[in-house]
Amino acid sequence: MKTVTFYTKQNCPLCDEAKQLLYLLKDEFNFEFDEIDIYTNDQLLEQYQLMIPVVSIDGQDVDYGQINYDFLRQDFVNRYQKK
Repeated sequence: MKTVTFYTKQNCPLCDEAKQLLYLLKDEFNFEFDEIDIYTNDQLLEQYQLMIPVVSIDGQDVDYGQINYDFLRQDFVNRYQKK
């Protein structure tokens, strides 16, 4: 099963939009979903503060900022076909 890590922060409209897109994808694809607030970890804050939100699949950062549903969905299709 794929694991999606969603790096986010509070009071972030782009994060709210991206989270909705991820829930739509979760309805179509079977994956585990972890949401992490970057302000809970100094290393994550330093790494992602200007990129938020960030979607990472199986440890690989796939998209960030204004998340593109079509791009992300195609990435899922490609990953699930490889099984």
